[in-house]
Amino acid sequence: MASPADLAALRIEDFLPHLDAVFDMQTAGGVVPLKLAKVEPTGDSGRAGGAFSLSFVAPKGPWLKQGVYLVRHPVLGTMEIFLVPIGPASGGNGYYAAFT
Repeated sequence: MASPADLAALRIEDFLPHLDAVFDMQTAGGVVPLKLAKVEPTGDSGRAGGAFSLSFVAPKGPWLKQGVYLVRHPVLGTMEIFLVPIGPASGGNGYYAAFT
């Protein structure tokens, strides 16, 4: 298995072309599909390229705890992302990730 992507190297521009794409989140119960619903700049945090956030929507069901999850995308590869549940979103469960 390839090493997870370097999160510090990822930029908002890496995610923008994949809006509405499905990412696979690995959980203890199996793989959960996450649709990338929103990509937003969040200011200048000192991070090269600026800070940004991602909002995902998973199918409606049991909520997963906030934590680091292995997330895979066919183009971006494998990433370990800290995801936070944010409530219902577009008929499913919303999750948020911040890159600062």
